[in-house]
Amino acid sequence: MVFRSIHISALPLVAVLALGSTLWAQSAEVTATDALVPAAHILTIKFKGKIGPLLSGSDPLGLDGLSGTVTIKANESLSPTKHTANSATYMLPAGAISVVAGSNRFKTTQPSKMVINLLNTADTLTLDIAGPDGLQVTSTTFLKAGSWTTAVLKHPAVFTPSPQKLTAAKTASGPGCKIQYIIEGTTSVLGFAGTGSNSATAEPMFSEGLSQ
Repeated sequence: MVFRSIHISALPLVAVLALGSTLWAQSAEVTATDALVPAAHILTIKFKGKIGPLLSGSDPLGLDGLSGTVTIKANESLSPTKHTANSATYMLPAGAISVVAGSNRFKTTQPSKMVINLLNTADTLTLDIAGPDGLQVTSTTFLKAGSWTTAVLKHPAVFTPSPQKLTAAKTASGPGCKIQYIIEGTTSVLGFAGTGSNSATAEPMFSEGLSQ
C-alpha cells in the first residue's frame, strides 16, 4: 500500500496513467485502423476497509489503523500464464491496480501478478505489486468458499456474493485477509478487514491512436 514515509514525489508520476491505456494493454491485438473494437468486458474488483492489526514486523510506513482500498481492473478475455486444477495465475499490466492507504495512493507502473486459488475452506486472491521507491506489496484476500466457479481458472470472472465481508487474519501465517509489505529490507504483515465487491461491464473501445 502507500506511504507517507517514503518519497511522495514519485507518486504524481503514476497518477497520469490513463485507464484506457491500461485496459487496451489487456485487450487482444487489433490490426484495423479507426475501427470500433467490440466491447471488452472489464472486471472491476474492489477491496475496501481498515488496515490492521499489525501481525509481524515494525510497520515503518505507519499503515496500522488506516483505511485502505485496493482496486483491480482486468479484461475478462485474459488467459492465465499458469494454472493447476484449482488455481490460476494472471499477469495484469501496469496501471491495472490502484492502492490507497489513508491519504496516500499510487497506481501500479509495472505488471502485477494475480493468483486465484479455489480451496475447500476459502477462495483466495493474492496480488504481488511493485510500488514506488522499491516498495513490494503482497495482498492476500480470503473470500467465501465457492465464490468463484471453475471458469475463473480460464479467464478472470466475477465472484458471488458481492459484496461480502472480509475478515482480518489473526496471525501472520494464518488464514484471513492480510497485507505484507517490504521496504528498505524490512518486512511487515498487517491484517485487513472490510468488504469485497466486484462487477463486470462492457466497454467499447476504438483502435485509432492505440498501439498494437
